[in-house]
Amino acid sequence: MEREMIIVLDFGGQYNQLIARRVRECNVYCEVHPYTIPLEELKAKNPKGIIFTGGPNSVYGENSPQCNPEVYKLGIPILGLCYGAQLLAHQLGGKVETAPVSEYGSTEVELAAGTSVLFKDCAGEQTASGNVKSIFWMSHTDYISEVPEGFVVTGFTPVCPVAAMENAEKKFYACQFHPEVVHSREGIKVLAAFVKDVCGCRGDWKMDAFVETKIEEIREKVGSGRVLCALSGGVDSSVAAVLLSKAVGKQLTCVFVDHGLLRKDEGDEVEAVFGPDGPYDLNFIRVNAQQRFYDKLEGVEDPERKRKIIGEEFIRVFEEEAKKIGAVDFLVQGTIYPDVIESGLGTSAVIKSHHNVGGLPDHVDFKEIIEPLRMLFKDEVRKAGLELGIPEHLVFRQPFPGPGLGIRIIGAVTPEKVKIVQEADAIYREEVKNFGLDREINQYFAALSNMRSVGVMGDFRTYDYAIVLRAVLTSDFMTAEAAHLPWELLDKVTTRIVNEVKGVSRVLYDCTQKPPATVEFE
Repeated sequence: MEREMIIVLDFGGQYNQLIARRVRECNVYCEVHPYTIPLEELKAKNPKGIIFTGGPNSVYGENSPQCNPEVYKLGIPILGLCYGAQLLAHQLGGKVETAPVSEYGSTEVELAAGTSVLFKDCAGEQTASGNVKSIFWMSHTDYISEVPEGFVVTGFTPVCPVAAMENAEKKFYACQFHPEVVHSREGIKVLAAFVKDVCGCRGDWKMDAFVETKIEEIREKVGSGRVLCALSGGVDSSVAAVLLSKAVGKQLTCVFVDHGLLRKDEGDEVEAVFGPDGPYDLNFIRVNAQQRFYDKLEGVEDPERKRKIIGEEFIRVFEEEAKKIGAVDFLVQGTIYPDVIESGLGTSAVIKSHHNVGGLPDHVDFKEIIEPLRMLFKDEVRKAGLELGIPEHLVFRQPFPGPGLGIRIIGAVTPEKVKIVQEADAIYREEVKNFGLDREINQYFAALSNMRSVGVMGDFRTYDYAIVLRAVLTSDFMTAEAAHLPWELLDKVTTRIVNEVKGVSRVLYDCTQKPPATVEFE
């Protein structure tokens, strides 16, 4: 049976892969391609539907990205979102101009749920005209002021006369809002209606299909080449390593660098799983480089500099190991999509560089880098891990950044500080598990602040550090909210950390959402 596919054409929006992820949630395979993809290549993929993404440009601006007009003649359903909606209107004869009032954030939109297939399943406040009001995420300074011939308006707000439009006969649809973000309450229903009702997709694609396809792609790409994998022991690099192991076996060498910035006992745990006594068909090398990294980080306080230093040193270690084992053709990394978007992609801003993305030095002594998980989100990576047969305790291991505790220590890194945060983090994770919340919280960890304050232990004055606890709830790590942990849990963790971890006199809890904060505390 031929695999059904939806193509997302990217016009520079930050949510391009989030759209693809939402389509995959509808059990339909989806790929993202630049809007410049040649028409013949697009046709060869035989998509059941096409989605235009948002973007930062104005469609009427000089050098703004434009779609090949021939796309509209292919007879393939098209859904334009935000910039994509404006582009569809602009290229088909409508009018787009600067809006008198911009709209940003959660906005109430009135939808023609009774007449438009796109909104038929949307719930919300009913209006006298049979429309439905619901909250969607807006982000625009331009708007569609006139719809093209053959289109009807199917959604509006008090200041946006065309929040949605469609030409049902030609199967062209457009939404000024972003149905793909979690803030759009009925957004997944809108995308599901397009994918299944408009495009006619069966919705029978599963993650096992991704795993099988990716293994075949890797096998074809690598051929008889040798592969070096940057293995950290976290879920991302572990899934990447097992994918490569399934594809090329002993052609893969996994180098695990113990940079002295890992969680408590983690180095030994990783070696036990992936080492020679583990279940996987690969070559495993452990490099104990703790002092090397400590020396490089001495006196460095800026988190971005720390990320770059650690990332570059990682690559240098890999290069050295590659020379020891002979010619290596490919480097594998466990980069996932939130890493990519935070590091800056296309027109998006750099939030923080990830060593898998932004920390690479200019010279990398490999033919090519393979990033098999680059377009997946964390929960999708976990699903892939389960499909690969990786044990659940590894698949659901707490996310851990490549630079490790180096960025969970505010200020300069020292072995003493690493020891403090390792012990505090181990206590925190143990108690969260004891409370049965380890699967309920998407990420939680302890960080070491650079704040020292006066305390009293026994009859003596102390002047020690404050540990900061972080716990967030999120579905995709693009946005997150602080978890409301039980006071009994926080109280027990605080008591244990202060009593058992030398050098700590206070414990704080970070209540900040993402945005404005990031998930990591750095």
